[in-house]
Amino acid sequence: MLTSHPVPAITGSLAAPGDKSCSHRALILGGLASGTSEITGLLMGDDVRRTGDVMRALGAQVIQTRDGVWRVTGVGEAGLSSPEGPLDFGNSGTGSRLLMGVMAGHAITAKIIGDASLSSRPMARITKPLSQMGARFETSAGDTLPLTLHGTDTLQPISYTPPHASAQVKSAILLAGLRAHGTSSVSEARMTRDHSERMLAGFGAKLDITRKDGVRTVSITGGQSLSAQEIRVPGDPSSAAFLIAASLISPGGDVLIENVMSNETRDGFFRVAELMGASLGAEPRDEAAGERLIDLQASSAPLKGVAVPEHMVPAMIDEFPILAVLAAFATGETRISGAAELRVKESDRISATVNMLRVNGVKAEETEDGFVVEGCAGNVPGGGHVTTHQDHRIAMSALVMGTAAQTPVSIDDASMIDTSYPAFANHMRSLGARFE
Repeated sequence: MLTSHPVPAITGSLAAPGDKSCSHRALILGGLASGTSEITGLLMGDDVRRTGDVMRALGAQVIQTRDGVWRVTGVGEAGLSSPEGPLDFGNSGTGSRLLMGVMAGHAITAKIIGDASLSSRPMARITKPLSQMGARFETSAGDTLPLTLHGTDTLQPISYTPPHASAQVKSAILLAGLRAHGTSSVSEARMTRDHSERMLAGFGAKLDITRKDGVRTVSITGGQSLSAQEIRVPGDPSSAAFLIAASLISPGGDVLIENVMSNETRDGFFRVAELMGASLGAEPRDEAAGERLIDLQASSAPLKGVAVPEHMVPAMIDEFPILAVLAAFATGETRISGAAELRVKESDRISATVNMLRVNGVKAEETEDGFVVEGCAGNVPGGGHVTTHQDHRIAMSALVMGTAAQTPVSIDDASMIDTSYPAFANHMRSLGARFE
């Protein structure tokens, strides 16, 4: 258990931790490339470490040389090797789903396992298109983990439109398409995060990206080789969102977060925060891994409830729990819809988010594809004990809420925060938070 106490101010500056999505992809592509890649700024969370362990088990050389710096020698033209034992992804949905796409195009057999949370999450959205390409899967009841994957070196191309906006599905198909015999394409009406496209291009792959009648289509032709690169991982906007939110709801908030990735597929939280009345300052920096970097500044602000535009949902799919915290402190009603994907995250995030608010005296209701929050105009009662359901984003959101609530907020378990943001508690304490 961990308890967050109200504090008078959240102030200071620090650099955002490495982006989790880019960290996964850097390890995966480095492990597939010919030559040795050096990766700096890698997120040191458990999810990313699991991806490194799996790439090692599949034949790549993955060595941590110092904190945040990794050297990866890829398998190149030799391809992946069948692992000697099960591949344990822990809590990592991104690592497991992307690597299923990678392994589908190699003539290997692998058993994929995970923790209780990951083992409850649906995998059919990945196994269905990969099966159409020629891979075979033996899944547990409900198309969940554990599962056994049988890849093939005669993978067929596919043209696919995911039924739900999902960067993981898109990325898995593109990674499988690297080894397919022909051109594979993924079409999406709502653009999802494009880190795979950017990083594949950075490693030397050629992709074709078109837009027609509001639909974005990404195509990749199989048989391409990747070349080792020096990769600097940009700062994670999803992690920065917690720090920015803490500043916005604080009575005396003034925070500067450095080296945050600025990408239109990831900035939905910050755009909605501005719609709610937040004043955010952005100072351009340089680039990293093909991504623009900015320094973000935020200070205390009176917030108002809004209806979140549905077209912004894919660009903030990981930030809805912390957005709900802003909504709790706002004046008026905040309404979220078009976010059914939240039902199949680390937890049922719609239910978990609403329960987090309710136990702290905030009026909130679930809908089928979102939730509605009645703001407390800055006076969130707090005092609740939040059940996290092993969801790191629920845990961090509740702790941020506690910094500005009227009474302390506690969570049942903080250990899972290490999956995505191991420095979270230390960073928050450095800005003035009191966690005990």
